[in-house]
Amino acid sequence: MAAFFGANDIWKTYEGDDREPVILVGVRETDVEKPVSEEEFHHSLKELAELAKACEMNPVDTVTQSLAHINTGLYVGAGKADEIRIGAEMFGAERVIFNDTLSPSQIRNLQKILKLPVMDRTALILEIFERRARSREARLQVELAKLRYLKPRLIGMWETQNRQGGASGSMSAKGEGETQLEIDRRTIDHRLSELTKELKNVSRERATQRKKRQNSRLPLVSLVGYTNAGKSTIMNAMLTQYSTDAPAEGEPDKRQVFEADMLFATLDTTVRRINVAKGQDFLLSDTVGFIHKLPTSLVEAFKSTLEETTQADLLVQVVDGSDPHCRKHIEVTKRIIDEIGAGQIPMITVYNKADLCDPPISYPISGAVEQSVAGISNVNLYLCAKDSRSIDCLCKTIFEILHAERTVRTFLIPYDRGSLVSFLMERSLVLQTEYTSEGTRITAECDKATADQVEKALG
Repeated sequence: MAAFFGANDIWKTYEGDDREPVILVGVRETDVEKPVSEEEFHHSLKELAELAKACEMNPVDTVTQSLAHINTGLYVGAGKADEIRIGAEMFGAERVIFNDTLSPSQIRNLQKILKLPVMDRTALILEIFERRARSREARLQVELAKLRYLKPRLIGMWETQNRQGGASGSMSAKGEGETQLEIDRRTIDHRLSELTKELKNVSRERATQRKKRQNSRLPLVSLVGYTNAGKSTIMNAMLTQYSTDAPAEGEPDKRQVFEADMLFATLDTTVRRINVAKGQDFLLSDTVGFIHKLPTSLVEAFKSTLEETTQADLLVQVVDGSDPHCRKHIEVTKRIIDEIGAGQIPMITVYNKADLCDPPISYPISGAVEQSVAGISNVNLYLCAKDSRSIDCLCKTIFEILHAERTVRTFLIPYDRGSLVSFLMERSLVLQTEYTSEGTRITAECDKATADQVEKALG
């Protein structure tokens, strides 16, 4: 980030391998229409701890409080704030992280009492995204979301400097702090404008790439779901199992995407061709994972990336079946999918890590079938992404749903239209080929769109 935020801003970062000791704080609001249960509350705090670890921080203590309503000035009660300060001194904490989004005034008030940098859940997720972003588009999206978050929180960061100065009535009656605040706001506004323009250009480039893929007539399958459920592992397993261009021995496989047992290991959307069999190939995209309380600014900033999901022919929701809170994860994923306009797309729900369930679930196995709004069956699969039989079962299910309306057609293609023969052979399952005096007679099983395209080209 730009240096104009000063040395003591809330985005203080720590370099090196030493993990920063932090204290986690959560408040359970009780006097609301639907208060969260004790179990959900503690699960949310456990997730906050995992987010902190993903950001190279070490949670040394967790402080909780139940309040009828959130304290508008401090988030926690005044007595609890003093308790946090004492605990921070005792544990040597260097930062305090809160489990909800704090208002600018709450951050200012808490930092005065705690004498430490304060970070909320939104800021922590943004920090992780900033560290993990690799592509130009992802970096632009994260910077946009971060600046939108920071702008209303600038006030108070220069309060150690004078807010007034100069003679009464003078045009220069603004102190150093107020001047710096205005400079920061103008700088942020200018950068926000630049980022918006850059992202529009990147979005146009992505739209061009998407149009080329659509012209190929290959169906697009999009992996979606909660972070760290195994989406990237499934993509890599498919690439390994259905590959026609494997790298030479000892050479790195550049088609593989990064996978790790951590939250938000992958931010960049990648699209790969899965070569199952002739006429059964499809494109598979891996998208950014979701999480409870995902900042609205991030969803908004990543919309151009998430558009890949809205263009999919089929969604594969990957769920960590071994997580006791997986139902909540499904709800979070469904809400975000609905927000981005992909709620009507047919979906397969994959319960991954069946081998880690207690007790373990036999896999691969197809569970209950539910009817979707679009009229196509939604299938539940239980599998292990590391098991080749599971990947076979998933690909077979994908093929059955994608090609539910397959048709068998016979085409007579003149010899001077060889490109149509190649087009048909690439996108269909050829059942019979006959060479006649008039041309090549091909009987093929293909989707209706491909058949209509060939017939239209033949006139």
